[in-house]
Amino acid sequence: MSRASQKTVPDATRGPARVVAGIVGAVFLLVGVLGFVPFATAQYGTLEWAGPGSHAMLLGVFRVSVLHNVVHLVFGAAGLAAALLPAAARVYLIGGGAVYLVLWVYGMVVDPESAANFVPVNAPDNWLHLLLGTGMVALGLVVKRGRGQVP
Repeated sequence: MSRASQKTVPDATRGPARVVAGIVGAVFLLVGVLGFVPFATAQYGTLEWAGPGSHAMLLGVFRVSVLHNVVHLVFGAAGLAAALLPAAARVYLIGGGAVYLVLWVYGMVVDPESAANFVPVNAPDNWLHLLLGTGMVALGLVVKRGRGQVP
């Protein structure tokens, strides 16, 4: 068969972007679930829907609320869904990373005890958001889509 008659289609056996998006999505899902588990979340009794009044601390370090946990669950589900297609996986990684970079900037400028801190975030969250944002964008730019030739 000539090269001109071959079609380029996604290859299910090779898709680094899909694998990375799936792993990132699974980690976000795990973090979202752990935010609702008392033994993984210190001061669980202070968990509120949103705002600075929630003093629950995932792993005793990261400030969370119900809204914060739900965001993690949504990002996780989006990552798993995006892992189905190479182009969607890269968009998830780059776009999701950009969202986390915006969240990092937000966390750096908002007063942690003000009503504007509706997520809520603290200093460890902020630095984690910076790492997540830069890491996701970098991965989205570096990983290959995983396309192969089929007859």
